[in-house]
Amino acid sequence: MTISKRVWENYINGLTQVSDKAKELTLEYLSKHPIDTYEDRQALIAFCYGISAKYGEAAATFACQMYDVEADYEGVILDPAEPAEPADYNEVAKTVNGTLKYLLAAEVTAAAIGRLVKRCGQDTTLKNAIRDGALYAWIPTGDTCPFCLSIAAEGWKKATQKALAGGHAEHIHGNCNCAYAIKHIEETDYAAYNPDVYKEIMSAAEGNTKEEKLNSIRRMAYKENKERINAQKRSVYEKHKELENSEAEEINVN
Repeated sequence: MTISKRVWENYINGLTQVSDKAKELTLEYLSKHPIDTYEDRQALIAFCYGISAKYGEAAATFACQMYDVEADYEGVILDPAEPAEPADYNEVAKTVNGTLKYLLAAEVTAAAIGRLVKRCGQDTTLKNAIRDGALYAWIPTGDTCPFCLSIAAEGWKKATQKALAGGHAEHIHGNCNCAYAIKHIEETDYAAYNPDVYKEIMSAAEGNTKEEKLNSIRRMAYKENKERINAQKRSVYEKHKELENSEAEEINVN
């Protein structure tokens, strides 16, 4: 039996929408509320906690739906999937505080909140897979980074507590649409996933160790996308200069 590409893409689109909405709202908040004081920072943390909880629950709901749909496709009788808990207040505070030191902190903060939202969905998938003794794999989507590619190359594995680090799914990073898939029957396939393709890429990459191979793939990707990457760097620099000029004008006016 094969899970169609359409089913998988509908799931990914749902996860992406809630993660993107969380990022959008965080950016909107930061555009209207400068973080100049301790009170400003606490207000931002409270806002981000609310956003990550609301949209984290939405991501978990999508993951539960996908988990149950997959089991129905296989004809496996299981208890309904249970949603994972969103990030708690202290975790959100640590995440937000860790982003405010960066250049263009608003974008970094928004991406971090999006990551927490996405992680809640992935936690849901893995925790239910562990509960039911399912197999899991990492399915790349879109412009896959070398690290995600290397995880995808590992293929299907039995879900155990080792899949979680500190109680959470690993490999979750911002601006990434890759996700965990599960199956309960060995013969089940996903049309969107062929681990042999990723194994061949890793095998063909230069280097003797996994890290050497990843660096080789990164160099190749950079070479292919050099112009786009440099354009992004120029955009960041221009935004930074605009911010500096705006602050200088404000000081002169005052």
